[in-house]
Amino acid sequence: MTDHKHPDHSDESVRINRVIGQLEGIKRMIEERRYCPDILVQTRAVTSAVMAVEARILERHIESCVQAAFDADDGTEAGTKVAELVDLFRGFRRS
Repeated sequence: MTDHKHPDHSDESVRINRVIGQLEGIKRMIEERRYCPDILVQTRAVTSAVMAVEARILERHIESCVQAAFDADDGTEAGTKVAELVDLFRGFRRS
């Protein structure tokens, strides 16, 4: 798999910058002692935005890296990618 080129995720930078702006807004809301539910609405928006970034990166990973492992007919590499995904999802459930 050393010759496999990883997908480009640079388009996620715009979304990440938007999330950073949202977090800065939440920080200001907290400093201003704004109404709790208003803050929570914004934290939910950030959570949703981060999950969307995760989903896009995961989709590209499966379409590129995981697919390349299966196309290479290397059972070890394919098994490694499957185990990697399982570990990722176990981590998501713990969060």
